[in-house]
Amino acid sequence: MDSDYPIPPGLHAIPAELLDLRPDAEVDHDLLHPKPVSDSEKNIWFFWHSGYANMHPYTQRNIRAWHRRFFRHGWTIRVMDRQPGSPLNVANYLDIADTATFPRAFVAGTIGGDHAPQHTSDMVRFPLLLRYGGVYVDVGLMQIGDLDRLWSTTVGDPTSRYELLSYGAEDRQLTNYFLAARRDNPLFARAHRLLLALWAADGGKTSTDGLHRSAMLAGVPLQGQSFGDATSRELTDYIIQGQVLTLVMGLVDEQGGWNGPEYCARHIYAIEYMVGSQLINEYTDWDGPEAFRLMSLRLPARGEAESAEQKRAREVVEGCLGRSFGFKLAHGLILKVMGETLGSLWRSHEGADDVPGTYAHWLRHGTIYWNQDDVPPGLEFEVIEPYRTGPLLGES
Repeated sequence: MDSDYPIPPGLHAIPAELLDLRPDAEVDHDLLHPKPVSDSEKNIWFFWHSGYANMHPYTQRNIRAWHRRFFRHGWTIRVMDRQPGSPLNVANYLDIADTATFPRAFVAGTIGGDHAPQHTSDMVRFPLLLRYGGVYVDVGLMQIGDLDRLWSTTVGDPTSRYELLSYGAEDRQLTNYFLAARRDNPLFARAHRLLLALWAADGGKTSTDGLHRSAMLAGVPLQGQSFGDATSRELTDYIIQGQVLTLVMGLVDEQGGWNGPEYCARHIYAIEYMVGSQLINEYTDWDGPEAFRLMSLRLPARGEAESAEQKRAREVVEGCLGRSFGFKLAHGLILKVMGETLGSLWRSHEGADDVPGTYAHWLRHGTIYWNQDDVPPGLEFEVIEPYRTGPLLGES
């Protein structure tokens, strides 16, 4: 059935020699034993606390697809972890005892709260990118568009004005599930410094609870205000790394030689996040069970008429493959706010994303074997009035 899947308009088949089509076991061996870091900044970083071998099967399929697509273009995919003895333990790449790199709670292993694994992964993103460069990606992100082409014509091109890639919204928020830059990016450096200061407050935090109240974030609107005050505060604490990025993007710190609004307008290539990475949710109005049901449908057999439901599912797959740069499978706090998601249902229904002949399998097939003809446009950020003027950490 795989070879019979129709290629939607705006895509083309990738030549086989540009893909790593070895069996899963051989790909997994490479993922568990990646080559050493080199001067190349073509690094794709993931994090799963217990390691790639212990990930949910559907997210392992995500990672394999990244490898199959981009390995032959010179990219190395690494799933970092905190497993003792693992060659991919963060400690083999960064000094985990350095409180100038990690908060005290990370160093001591005392991160708590309802979302400790997510916040642990937040803490490794900036340090990895600052030291080695490349792309940091959540394990739940399915890649669709041509990352290599976009990187090579923006961040990876010394003559390009762009220094940072992400998904973004018109209100100047970047998503932290896809962040790309070369080593020592100045926005990430300042954002990480601010994040460390937030965790160091009051003698050292062990969770992000209440961080939305920090005076260091004054002026930045809270996340998800349409959900009500309590949920908005909780969301902001949960996505505190995103809040930090937004503050630095809107900060003018003359003493520190930083003008965030000007940097954003000139140096950030941000793909509109809704179409770019959340399109299935737009098609289904954030109804996770409906998305799961549609993706689980089978395509019509040869000569069989397409039903209305199959038409809906086809439009979702064609839309994502043709219009989106990726698709972020949502987990975490979003389940409390929005209910079950496609990602949470694929987690609880093992293998449902990989049944040949279904729309889910067609989508997965496309993320490996096809590429888009064009790269997505970036948002045009204007120079705005700063959220705050003064030193990054609010010193006098």
